[in-house]
Amino acid sequence: MYKYGQADPYKEESMSSIDIALLCRALSDSTRLEIIQMLNDGEKCACKILEQFSITQPTLSYHMKILTDCGLVRTRKESKWIHYSLDKIKLKTFQKEINALTEKK
Repeated sequence: MYKYGQADPYKEESMSSIDIALLCRALSDSTRLEIIQMLNDGEKCACKILEQFSITQPTLSYHMKILTDCGLVRTRKESKWIHYSLDKIKLKTFQKEINALTEKK
């Protein structure tokens, strides 16, 4: 579940301009976009993500920190492995916010 005082992770909410900017920054890198595409198919272990790229483990950690800090990706630790999954609700909320920019008012 989620901690007291935090937003319900399963409920769509509006986003602040800071949240939108963080998501835009996270999605502005081609490697991170490819990671998001991989996670769209389901949860992946860090080792499986790393196999798809010619980057080092510290570089992957850097990219994953950006994706988790903005809320697009969730982490789950199992023993010594870290598993990542896409927060599809956050992504859909972001999509609605971007679409709202082009709507006439």
